[in-house]
Amino acid sequence: MKRSFAILTGLIAVAAIGGVAVYQLNRLDESPVNVAEAVKPTAELVSRGEYLARVGNCMACHTVPGGAAFAGGRAIETPFGVIYSTNLTPHSGNGIGAWSSAEFWRAMHNGRSKDGRLLYPAFPYTSYTQVTREDSDAIWAYLRSQPPSDQANRMHALDFPFNTQVALAGWRAVFFRPEKFAPQTAKTPEWNRGAYLAQGLGHCAACHTPRNVLGATQEGAAFRGGLIPVQNWYAPALNAPQEAGVAEWPVADIQRLLQVGVSPHGSVSGPMAEVVFRSTQHLSDADARAMAVYLRELPQQQVPVTPSEPPASSSMELGAKVYRQYCAECHGEKGQGDGESFPALAGNRAVIMHSPTNVVRMVLQGGYQPATAANPRPQGMPPFLHVLGDKEIAAVVTYIRNAWDNRASSLDATDVYRTRERRGS
Repeated sequence: MKRSFAILTGLIAVAAIGGVAVYQLNRLDESPVNVAEAVKPTAELVSRGEYLARVGNCMACHTVPGGAAFAGGRAIETPFGVIYSTNLTPHSGNGIGAWSSAEFWRAMHNGRSKDGRLLYPAFPYTSYTQVTREDSDAIWAYLRSQPPSDQANRMHALDFPFNTQVALAGWRAVFFRPEKFAPQTAKTPEWNRGAYLAQGLGHCAACHTPRNVLGATQEGAAFRGGLIPVQNWYAPALNAPQEAGVAEWPVADIQRLLQVGVSPHGSVSGPMAEVVFRSTQHLSDADARAMAVYLRELPQQQVPVTPSEPPASSSMELGAKVYRQYCAECHGEKGQGDGESFPALAGNRAVIMHSPTNVVRMVLQGGYQPATAANPRPQGMPPFLHVLGDKEIAAVVTYIRNAWDNRASSLDATDVYRTRERRGS
């Protein structure tokens, strides 16, 4: 039903803005570039580009596990079909070996390929548009230094009408404008550096912002949290104290979370663990601190709390039984944790958030902190996907969300089943 509604909405949207779409498809880029222009790669530029490529987490999407670095081919599932990442190695035919630095900049800033084709925003040019030309050139120089791979690019497998350039042009006409990062003069250079990294290469809002039915981030809702499409993990709000807001944390603890994956206030797991492992652990101390300063100063909002009915006693009884059998050994009889390796569940805001999605996914798939230089052998939680049924998982999640003075909504087996599904009907 969800996909059918999205397709219908897409058809209506394309029809309604058809004229604008055609104009958008054929118009000149808002920031014209000399496509023949290219910089001269130097060792210093390549080194800087390597660092920036890590900040942007480029390898995560453009490398198939076990495959050649940056050779593309990784399937990125979306509510509209599958997009395959492209080959970024300097192969002259299948990669970007024939691209000038100006053409690479156009892709980053304007979301257009070498031939002018509009790119799908699974490549987050909606954030990368804020990256400076100098940083884009450095990344281009680094990619040009990689071993070329002849791995051919795969054709996307998108549903109609989302597989057409006209539909994409219409989407861009409504939801995208190239822009440059504008420093705020009232803020410190450190804050502005953090804002540039978080809004641009870090593309934090791509996950931590709710999206509309056409897949665009909702205007004016940056960092308010949202369900990551298809993955079914909830990226909590970065500007809400009830979720993942860090306004009350010391800057050093936020920096540690970004670079190590653990801090005195919590740890990362799920998709964010991969971000720390592949990207933010490689931040320089200065950049990690700058991002921490920026995140700490995000204007805070209060997430409305919907009163929930007390959980059924039968659910709590079953949940307590499952908890004692599978969870108490690590997390404690009263959910107190051990203060180091195993987090407390009592009073844990990740447990009692309005969305129980992440708790369910942790029980299903397990929870693993990233292996980082400062935490090379992190503790992990095993998956219970093949041990517990939906009813038992619903019960134990309901239990930990309502025991030890925790208060949150209850779940049933249907909720768990829906969370298991990677793609809705």
